[in-house]
Amino acid sequence: MDRLKPYLPWITLVVLALLVGIANPAFFNPVGLVDLVADIVPLFIMALGMTFAIYIGGIDLSMQQMANLVTVIATVYLAQFGIWVAGICILTGFVFGAISGYVTTRLYVPSFVSTLAMGFVALSGAKFLSGERALSMDATLRNDTFGWMFGTVAGIPGELIIAGVLLFIAWVLQTRTTFGRALKAVGSGELAAVASGLNVDRIKIIAFAISGTFAAIAGLMFSVKLSGGDANLANGFLLLAIVAVLVGGTPLTGGVGGVINTVIGTLIVVVIRSAMIYLEVDATQQQMVFGLVLIAAIALTIDRSKLRGIVK
Repeated sequence: MDRLKPYLPWITLVVLALLVGIANPAFFNPVGLVDLVADIVPLFIMALGMTFAIYIGGIDLSMQQMANLVTVIATVYLAQFGIWVAGICILTGFVFGAISGYVTTRLYVPSFVSTLAMGFVALSGAKFLSGERALSMDATLRNDTFGWMFGTVAGIPGELIIAGVLLFIAWVLQTRTTFGRALKAVGSGELAAVASGLNVDRIKIIAFAISGTFAAIAGLMFSVKLSGGDANLANGFLLLAIVAVLVGGTPLTGGVGGVINTVIGTLIVVVIRSAMIYLEVDATQQQMVFGLVLIAAIALTIDRSKLRGIVK
């Protein structure tokens, strides 16, 4: 089983895709597949950011509310700042993530508590800015400023190009930099990382800042795609992002997996969603299914040796 574990995400993806394709042959239509994958790019970007938090053995529960806040910021300030509103959104995500990391490392608050608390702060900010109502973007202004996000280049949807660029950046950070090696060291064993001289606090703060930044980018794409902002616009995506990371093979105990695994995990989520839509499973039951998938993913990927003496 230990030898098979690294290949489980790939095997799961292939088996699920074949099963869905047999039940619904239209699933393998190339045009439909491209549209299907392009449609979940904001979820994928959110999952990419979540990967950094989980890779170090933490978790970021603020991402959904961070994305919601950014949808409101983008909608409210687009007319005033134009394209620069994207920088405001990204900076907001970075700052919120860094604060979560600071609270976790310097105040010794577990990441699930600190990020959950920052999520409530973001939610309050979104409700205040939006006046607790759904906001709409000016369609012409949106198209002039961010239309390139959802156009095509050589027949490739703009969303997929953005996702590819962000994936490349995340992959380089994780696998080709000293920071990436430090992330792995922290996730593999924090005490050993401290003993080796690494500034673990700084590494964790940066990891959470990256997570917040990716959540903000996902929120900006939500806002532009749906032409508006709302304190509830990204609701339901936190669970899917966590499932995508874990089912891809990056365990909650950290140190294993990474952003390429998240690509596979996101595709698995897409296939499962497609199957449930084809089977006409309603939204409430879909959340239940993904909850069960989350439990299974944790059970299959978690490193129990790290929990020895902690969880009995």
